[in-house]
Amino acid sequence: MTSWFEGPMAAFDTETTGVDVETDRIVSAALVVQDAPGLRPRVTRWLVNPGIPVPASATAVHGLTEEHLQRHGRWPAPVMYEMAEALAEQARAGRPLVVMNAPFDLTLLDRELRRHRASSLARWLERTSLHVLDPRVLDKHLDRYRKGRRTLTDLCAHYGVELAEAHDAAADAQASLEVVRAVGRRFPGRLERLSPAELHTLQAVWHAGQARGLQAWFALNGTEEPVDPAWPLRPDLPAAA
Repeated sequence: MTSWFEGPMAAFDTETTGVDVETDRIVSAALVVQDAPGLRPRVTRWLVNPGIPVPASATAVHGLTEEHLQRHGRWPAPVMYEMAEALAEQARAGRPLVVMNAPFDLTLLDRELRRHRASSLARWLERTSLHVLDPRVLDKHLDRYRKGRRTLTDLCAHYGVELAEAHDAAADAQASLEVVRAVGRRFPGRLERLSPAELHTLQAVWHAGQARGLQAWFALNGTEEPVDPAWPLRPDLPAAA
């Protein structure tokens, strides 16, 4: 029987105006679908005019200027609808969805849906659950004592995955997918008996533990930076009093 990490899989990634999931916007995104290792993936790309200024610091990361997005990007409302539909389609097809640092990308999409569609990501997933695989959470749990950072670039280097165009949404999504396959091959005894649905549930627990550990490390070093334990989607902020 083929292990899940050798089977059909999809991956999603976004590029944004910044790193605040509550206020920043998606400027590009990609969905990569691969039916088996080695097969040519099907790639869907989106380019968005976010309707707000694009900071130079963000452009320096992904190369997308405000002028380019205004000229070639689409208005957010229909694009966010298409993205949510595309993720719901993966859920209906039973394909695991790889999302590197899932609480960032999925929460951003959720907030964009609320902003532009008066909806939420959960509404698209009411009937069929999405089974998310987060390479950062998987790697940190399975190889927890390894030193060093665990960015996508770091994970690609560690697992021997090519990342030709970092911070291009399609390239990052494809690399994330290949990292998850590589993690599965590296730790088959611990992963092949678990289904993606079971792993989804376990990753929520693992991420919460990892967040608590990071919070404790920050406190030990005199930093009061909060770490959200929620995975794969951050809850709504409480309404202002």
